[in-house]
Amino acid sequence: MSIGDRISQVEAKFNAHADWEDKYRELIKVGKNLPVIDEKNQVSKYEIKGCQSKVWLKPSLVKGRAVFQADSDAILVKGIIGLLLEVYSDSTPEEIMANPPAFLTSIGITDHLSLNRTNGLRSMVKQIQTYASLFQSLISKGLEDADI
Repeated sequence: MSIGDRISQVEAKFNAHADWEDKYRELIKVGKNLPVIDEKNQVSKYEIKGCQSKVWLKPSLVKGRAVFQADSDAILVKGIIGLLLEVYSDSTPEEIMANPPAFLTSIGITDHLSLNRTNGLRSMVKQIQTYASLFQSLISKGLEDADI
């Protein structure tokens, strides 16, 4: 499935809810469905700086595609990172770089986050894009698989 298709699915899922409380519950559900990251990956190397809560993002390059695992110690934040993974994980680095997270605005998530959570969201997106850039570089050198 293309990244555009995943964005459309996320938009349809969230825009089916008229009010923020229903969207909030949907976001919590996304977090609850996110697989727990192995404790060995809950280390500072994978921790996203700039988030009020603890957030870990473990990247891998698998057959030329960026694959992410993530977790957080806060359920709402876990939903936010889970939402980003629904869209960006299993995408090519080029797809990630070509698709900024405008869908977050279109589904209304960014309108209801505190300043701290908004800053954390920016940090999550920036880290995903940083890994995508790194993976582009590795692919240009002939690597299709890498565990960072």
